[in-house]
Amino acid sequence: LSPDVNRPGYRAVTFDELATAYLEQTRGLIDGGVDTLLIETIFDALNAKAALFAVQQFFNEGGRVVPVMISGTITDASGRTLSGQTVEAFWHSIKHLPLLSVGLNCALGADQLRVYVRELARLADVPVSAYPNAGLPNAFGGYDESAQEFAALVEDYLKEGLLNVVGGCCGTTPQHIGELKKLADKYGPRAVTDAVQTRMPTLEESQLVDNEQDELTAPLAKGTTSLAGLEPFNITPASLFVNIGERCNVTGSRAFARLIRSGDYEAALAVARAQAENGAQVLDINMDEGMLDSEAVMTTFLHLIASEPDIARLPIMIDSSKWTVLEAGLKCVQGKSIVNSISLKEGEERFRHLAGLVRQYGAAVVVMAFDEEGQAD
Repeated sequence: LSPDVNRPGYRAVTFDELATAYLEQTRGLIDGGVDTLLIETIFDALNAKAALFAVQQFFNEGGRVVPVMISGTITDASGRTLSGQTVEAFWHSIKHLPLLSVGLNCALGADQLRVYVRELARLADVPVSAYPNAGLPNAFGGYDESAQEFAALVEDYLKEGLLNVVGGCCGTTPQHIGELKKLADKYGPRAVTDAVQTRMPTLEESQLVDNEQDELTAPLAKGTTSLAGLEPFNITPASLFVNIGERCNVTGSRAFARLIRSGDYEAALAVARAQAENGAQVLDINMDEGMLDSEAVMTTFLHLIASEPDIARLPIMIDSSKWTVLEAGLKCVQGKSIVNSISLKEGEERFRHLAGLVRQYGAAVVVMAFDEEGQAD
């Protein structure tokens, strides 16, 4: 998000700058002999995606491949990261790279963190980790929870079979870890094959009767496409019509194009907000217009959307006929978006390259039925 409240579209650092820094760090750590990479205390999935992009680039360039662990941070009782994502939305946003584990750490003590670790354990098809703080900080910034108190609280995670990796974060000491080790020896690890893809109900859905809530938390069917903005959106084989808002499209809407050309982003955001409020499940954004700097405009508009939670809760469909515009959009979206679209027009080699990049950015993709000879019959 922008560090300047007067410029919500501004970013102090770009995706490319982050990825370059992470690539250098990855190279240095692996050259130095590390056995595992841990990308941790994640409060913004876009930062994590830049790190994952860099790690995958290092592997693609022939670097030594090591396991990768991810650990996010839920900041408070809202159950969201600092940038606003729910646990499920966070998981869908970062699961595209093969992971040794996914987990949560920091910000909360074991007592407060457990409910979110439980949700992640129900979602993830990889090992799950947790290393909470030693309670919440006191008035002086210290931590008062003793080693025995900390271990007793984490034992509840072990009794439930939630974890494969366990430890401690802020305020924990070798004594805390020692007490935890004594208890952990009594329990087996979480069975990864038992993980089911479920989700917690939203605040509005929690008002539903029990049998309706049961439908919400049922396992997702095989073949489900999971997308995310600040909140998750799952398209299952049983899903019917998916409502994709198409009014933020300079090609399809003259009114929206006039707003973008004149730089009236406040009114342009109102178009996006109206679609979100009126039932759109995905927002399509298209900036392909000859008089626009499409890459710059796409970047600005997606940054502005990110600062509007009532819009950013929805997954984004990044829509363009130009790869440079699609890639500019992918570098702005923290959730799992959709690329619309790529095809075989430029041949199989180019298609494979672009498809690999889409995956590296952590997006879904629409593939048009075109090849070098034209559109399929």
